[in-house]
Amino acid sequence: MRTSRRFFLTGASALAAAVVAGHASAQDVVGDILKSSTRGNWDDQFDARANNTTKVASTLPIFSQQTVAFTEQAVAQYQNIVGQGGWEQVPATKKLQLGVDDPDVVPLRKRLMISGDLPQSAGISTAFDSYVDSAVKRFQLRHGLPADGAMGKYTYAAMNVSAQIRLGQLQTNLQRLKEKAGTLGSRYVLVDIPGAQIEAVENDRVVLRHTAIVGKIDRQTPIVNSKINEIIVNPYWNAPVSIVRKDIIPLMRKDPNYLKDSHIRLFAPDGSEVDPMTVDWSTDDAEKYRFRQDPGAGNAMASVKINFPSPDGVYMHDTPQQSLFGKLMRFDSSGCVRVQNVRDLVTWILRDTPGWDRQHFEATIKTGENTPVQVVNPVPVHFLYLSAWSTGPGVVQFRDDIYGLDGNSELQITSAL
Repeated sequence: MRTSRRFFLTGASALAAAVVAGHASAQDVVGDILKSSTRGNWDDQFDARANNTTKVASTLPIFSQQTVAFTEQAVAQYQNIVGQGGWEQVPATKKLQLGVDDPDVVPLRKRLMISGDLPQSAGISTAFDSYVDSAVKRFQLRHGLPADGAMGKYTYAAMNVSAQIRLGQLQTNLQRLKEKAGTLGSRYVLVDIPGAQIEAVENDRVVLRHTAIVGKIDRQTPIVNSKINEIIVNPYWNAPVSIVRKDIIPLMRKDPNYLKDSHIRLFAPDGSEVDPMTVDWSTDDAEKYRFRQDPGAGNAMASVKINFPSPDGVYMHDTPQQSLFGKLMRFDSSGCVRVQNVRDLVTWILRDTPGWDRQHFEATIKTGENTPVQVVNPVPVHFLYLSAWSTGPGVVQFRDDIYGLDGNSELQITSAL
């Protein structure tokens, strides 16, 4: 049966509006899905541009009053879904992707329809067509996964978390939202730890968004509420005691030239420089020394450090390991936050600081000289923990509960795979 483009667009929009407004129950949606005629053949529905699902990207700040309202709608939507039995598990035995024709695509379609990623008009079929491809990509974007359209282990794991558990996750995070939304200021930097994402917000709008690397499970990034008061161009890196103990001392035991090759100098408590060859690395005596890495391309913070008062001594910075930003799970630091495209963020932070436009900033980096800059009008910075929220009708975002703060082990997907 051939479905016209106009019918598809109208039908999908009407369904989405009805579900969000509460005029159609989850039972109606599920029932209609199950009764739907078989469609999705290559000959009549290959144009994914007709997929009228709501865009996932938004300039709405995560911690805004609008987000609270949308998240309350999402809670109601998921309560409805749970009340009607939730969704069935999708068999996680094959790498389903565009072009595949397989019986397991049928439960995949049903699952994507119930969560609003696949329009009901796409119908039930064994074909992984362009509509399913677009729906899987939308699902992946909503869960912070690479939107490649392929059903891999992380996508299956996120998809097979039950509706009941997702509802609980939304309810837990709604309380976090209500506590902070609207209190962060008119201009601020937000680090969402589970999302490994940074927002630069101004006048209730996200003006910059950056990928981040945050702390490992055993070296967690803490909750922070402070103000960015200093930018250090070409910073020295002073190794924290935790890194000295866990990383540097073991490396020196294996390779006595490690400090020299890494341009790290050793200083005694009185400030005098110490020859690493005079230290007994078989003991923990080295912990009493200060380890300082010189500025340069190999510096752990690369070109810039973003400073603010913090009880835990954390900060934000550049990194020479740019490839880490492309990783699926970006929980790889020792508690501090690495920022992709950090120079854009620093330029925004220094906007009100005379003499520090982008051109001067870049020229200073090229000198290689350590240069502290005091920020005029210090910018509030917040490291917060939010793993579920909504920034638009039907756009429900979920992230891995990396530190296990949501109260359900099934949400710690990274740890389980």
